[in-house]
Amino acid sequence: MTASKHMGQPFDQFLQEEGIYEEVQLMALKKTISHQIRVLMDKENIKKAELARKMGTSRSSLERLLSDESSNITLHTINKAALVLGKRLDISLVDLHPEEAQH
Repeated sequence: MTASKHMGQPFDQFLQEEGIYEEVQLMALKKTISHQIRVLMDKENIKKAELARKMGTSRSSLERLLSDESSNITLHTINKAALVLGKRLDISLVDLHPEEAQH
């Protein structure tokens, strides 16, 4: 068995070398937001149809928000869901780790 050229390197570095770092990061963020919304819906016992109605959006738009699949969701849509669920959206820019910096 031959050793992998990636053996022992940080996972972020591997993703960068594969050219998929940004895509993976964004998908992880989307899944985190979707999960948080689903947990809050369960906690508050709010069904999808009710949340969509209170957000003033379509059920299909809400389905895209709750999907684990990658999709373009606007900050406006995320914020509407957060407000209906008694939360506020908090987004910030953070410093990159040196290995994340684009050259």
